[in-house]
Amino acid sequence: MREVIIIGSGPAGYTAAIYAARAQLNPLMIASSVEPGGELMKTTEVENYPGFPEGLMGPDLMANFQAQAERFGTEIMFDDVIEVDLTGDVKIVKTGGGQTLEAKTVIISTGAAYRELGLPREKELSGHGVSWCATCDGFFFREKTIAVVGGGDSAMEEANFLTKFASKVYVIHRRDSLKASKIMQQRAFDNEKIEFIWNSAIAELKGEAKLEGVVLEDTETGEKKDLALDGLFIAIGNDPRVDLVENQVEISDERFIKVDGRSSKTSLPGVFAAGDVIDPTYRQAITAAGSGCVAALDAEHYLSSK
Repeated sequence: MREVIIIGSGPAGYTAAIYAARAQLNPLMIASSVEPGGELMKTTEVENYPGFPEGLMGPDLMANFQAQAERFGTEIMFDDVIEVDLTGDVKIVKTGGGQTLEAKTVIISTGAAYRELGLPREKELSGHGVSWCATCDGFFFREKTIAVVGGGDSAMEEANFLTKFASKVYVIHRRDSLKASKIMQQRAFDNEKIEFIWNSAIAELKGEAKLEGVVLEDTETGEKKDLALDGLFIAIGNDPRVDLVENQVEISDERFIKVDGRSSKTSLPGVFAAGDVIDPTYRQAITAAGSGCVAALDAEHYLSSK
């Protein structure tokens, strides 16, 4: 019987693990067999995480998180959770590797997944010109013409990063202004390789074996036009990963796990949640880490009360 099992990694999961391990709760983190470390593993330079004035790469930051968690005794399992039963006093967690684990408390830090456009052949063209990860795939578009869809910080970061490789980067946005922070907007506006296409949405992906272009639809007039592209990077936000628990813990209208006030307490005793899976607003590494700390402290207080 485990004191605490942490499902998911990323800044929230690793911070929860650090605090739980220092409290001698001997946490087990199930970190995923495919994407341990969360979305920061796909991020370029992180400039705004405190303590690193020169910035550092996302994967390097997560490697530091992991090393610190392991230093205090966190056991990390690189497997996937496929089923849970969190309703009883004993929490049941089943993994893809065939293990059935029991714990007194569970911390859910499953994060959020990249959002899709929902267009025909989008999945089929994934890896053939359509991507959600500039750091993963940007290298393949040297001297090519590509586009980024979105208007937030992630889209601006992707666009600026991709100019290292591409000869031309379009930013396609369905409105006439951006949601991105002022500094990220200005960097994109100042980059001579970036051109903005305003009030436009992608209506169709073109190409058979690989992406050859898109059909743009004017969001005001409905007029359509073709745009030839070698690559398309989608940066329109994330959807919280709640599929595992949505039938057991209370979920908000926005499909995030509901927690009690500023705590990490879910609708089930002994079940806590942290990071992007509870956060529709901020979704930053530092806020995720902070909520991971809260979750570990809440779990410790819950166990002490028992």
